[in-house]
Amino acid sequence: MINFTVGPVMSDKETRAIGGEQVPYFRTQEFSKIMLESEELVKTFTKADASARVVFITGSGTASMEASVANVLTPADKVLVVNGGSFGQRFVELCEIHQIPHVAISLSYGEPLTAHHLSPYENQGFTAFLVNVHETSTGVHYDMPLIHDFCRRNKLLLIADAISSFLADDFNMLEWDVDVMIAGSQKALACPPGVSLIVLSQRALERVAKNDCRMMYLNLKLALKNAERGQTPFTPAVGILLQIHHRLLQIEKAGGVSSEVDRTARLANDFRAKIGHLPFSLVTASPSNAVTSLHPTTASAYDIFLRLKDEYGIWICPNGGDLKEKVFRVGHIGSLTPADNTILVNAFDDLKKRGIL
Repeated sequence: MINFTVGPVMSDKETRAIGGEQVPYFRTQEFSKIMLESEELVKTFTKADASARVVFITGSGTASMEASVANVLTPADKVLVVNGGSFGQRFVELCEIHQIPHVAISLSYGEPLTAHHLSPYENQGFTAFLVNVHETSTGVHYDMPLIHDFCRRNKLLLIADAISSFLADDFNMLEWDVDVMIAGSQKALACPPGVSLIVLSQRALERVAKNDCRMMYLNLKLALKNAERGQTPFTPAVGILLQIHHRLLQIEKAGGVSSEVDRTARLANDFRAKIGHLPFSLVTASPSNAVTSLHPTTASAYDIFLRLKDEYGIWICPNGGDLKEKVFRVGHIGSLTPADNTILVNAFDDLKKRGIL
């Protein structure tokens, strides 16, 4: 099986081996040292300020999205949300659940965010901005320098879900004045699902400290207090945190975040070059390195997904809802190679030869 989905993705042999070990007891100095080292590596890889803090949440990326909304924002805020797909919609729903006043910038499927979309919201009293750096459901990668300029002019707190973008695309927390960055274990970190992380700027930390968060498990005050000693308030996914630590060290040894981003970009560009002869059109003109979102012009997208899975042992990522038959996605994160791209393209060619594509 070759997995080209956007999460969970394929892990390398060493990372998988850690998952097969006995899970150690974690209330120890040894585990605390690992967690504190992981925090520093994440800060380095996100280009965060030295005063930033990192918390690790045992829960999927949505858990950290909710923790960020519930701990950093309050009903006194007025929030602008980029909604260009199912994950932008998730931010909208979280604001509704936690009674955060908000306005959504609704984009069509695969549409990039432009200055034209933002201009009506200049000087309108907004206090915060929520965006999925890479809207995973569409493949679109939003223009973070554009968003940064808008937030700077309007003095907005910036919360960025980089769950599927972290380590796949360039990200600069300090340069873009990002206050909250969210990532997940099962994307470019290429570990099993179950852990997400939040990087908080000094401004975000001050908000967390003064806000009254009525949550226990996702209370960031508790998480930050425990993180000072390299621990978590409740029992974490210990094995996955050890795998994350291994991956962070592995990436650092291989040249750091820039090298990992370059590797992913090369994989994405290699795949996109190899499919030029196939009856596919790109869904977005501004894709992330993490995934290529494709519209097959001669066949059902979901039928292609099923045939690749059942007949070739290859997983691509289907879409749901109205896009189920129209769009599929091919991921470029995890333990993949250009040779794997060739295997997938050969399978597409075979489907075409058989008259299916």
